[in-house]
Amino acid sequence: MIDRKALLVIDMQKGSFTEATPRHNTEGVVQIINSLAAAFRAKSWPVLFIQHDGSAMNEFVPFTTEWELLDDLEIDPDDVRIDKYANDVFYRSKLGQKLEMLAINELVITGCATDFCVESTIQSAVSKDFNVTVIEDGHTTGNRPGLKASQLIDHYNWVWKNMIPTNGKIEVLPHHLFLQKILND
Repeated sequence: MIDRKALLVIDMQKGSFTEATPRHNTEGVVQIINSLAAAFRAKSWPVLFIQHDGSAMNEFVPFTTEWELLDDLEIDPDDVRIDKYANDVFYRSKLGQKLEMLAINELVITGCATDFCVESTIQSAVSKDFNVTVIEDGHTTGNRPGLKASQLIDHYNWVWKNMIPTNGKIEVLPHHLFLQKILND
């Protein structure tokens, strides 16, 4: 089966990137996501921006400033937007339907927060038999009690590299190696 890839950009929303909630290497992660998105568009592969809709908790309410994507992200009118309602992007969202409609079997995952929504989505995608590529330097989080953001990122990259997939595969690559790899596709 031919791999049909989609880039997932999870929760890169203004409400998650405030002075009160600084994230590790925000500018670098945004630049990486932009370069990946440009490469995907050049190959006519879909780019999906995932936005948390926390209306039930009166947070990240659609069309408010905190719900908006970061200004520095380069978004194309043809990119797909998917609302999510829990840490796992697949939970009660239209993601599964959209991926099926596009015949996607490989997800390339980036975004925020490494230890919450990125982690939950990776676990869910693996259990749904997707091939998963995590962009090692394309996700971010904030400092947590007892652990710095960089430690969490390193830890989860290690976890994902050592995860046992179901019928799919999981790979963790820095963005430059992933871009080299797809140039040969």
